[in-house]
Amino acid sequence: MFEGFEVLRNAPMREYTTLRLGGPADWLAFPRNRGEIDALIREAGSAGMPVTVIGHGSNLLVLDGGIRGLVIRVEKNMREIRIEGNRLTAEAGAMLISAAQAAAAAGLSGLEFAGGIPGTVGGGVTMNAGAYGGEIAQVIAWAECLRQDGTVIRLDREALGLGYRHSAVMDQGLIVTEAAFDLIPGKEEEIRLTMAELNARRAEKQPLDLPSAGSTFKRPEGAFAAALIDQCGLKGYSVGGARVSEKHAGFLINTGDSSEDFLTLMRQVQRIVAERAGILLEPEIRIVGEENA
Repeated sequence: MFEGFEVLRNAPMREYTTLRLGGPADWLAFPRNRGEIDALIREAGSAGMPVTVIGHGSNLLVLDGGIRGLVIRVEKNMREIRIEGNRLTAEAGAMLISAAQAAAAAGLSGLEFAGGIPGTVGGGVTMNAGAYGGEIAQVIAWAECLRQDGTVIRLDREALGLGYRHSAVMDQGLIVTEAAFDLIPGKEEEIRLTMAELNARRAEKQPLDLPSAGSTFKRPEGAFAAALIDQCGLKGYSVGGARVSEKHAGFLINTGDSSEDFLTLMRQVQRIVAERAGILLEPEIRIVGEENA
């Protein structure tokens, strides 16, 4: 099965997510290019096997029962970044941090906000990643995507339908393989200073030293998830090894080894905020896999 590809059998997904949680994937593949993604999907389809596509795993909760079928991780190999004029083009597996650093080195401004986001270009486009007033939608020119049937399409900014942590990529079940960003000339020193300032703000306000998946819940209209959770007195609230960060209430952190604890904590936070503030928080992180029987 999957001969000629870089694959692992019964791969512990806790090793491939920033939350450090999750049971095993039946198969975990690391494609080297778009053609291999297509071939892997076709082979899995022929075997009647479900396919899950992930990036760096920084916005992901894998449940304790693991993931059945094939998991394709577009991160390890597809990392090429090219710059021509004011346009930066990156393969989907490139880290957003690497893209921001490459832009800075070329004296191109626009990706400073991404200089501390621990996700891939593909994942960033898929969820329209953003921080500190910047987001992918502001700079993207196009994204090359693979349909499940193997068709390759290129979507421009409008066709990508980028909204708050949402895109047409999600709606249509597409797989981003490459993306291009239109940036503006700037001074490298100023660009790097801005990135350093934003990263200092992150370090001051976010629990970067503990396993998390970033902001656990989306920002509700007219409010902020972290503020609502804090107002409900939930900083430090825990279920087993899962805890609401005392540093930033929008971050749920993991100090244990149970996805069930983390999921239970998410649900309890949602319930308490809904009861006390009348707002149902929507998860920002993606939940995949099976709960233990």
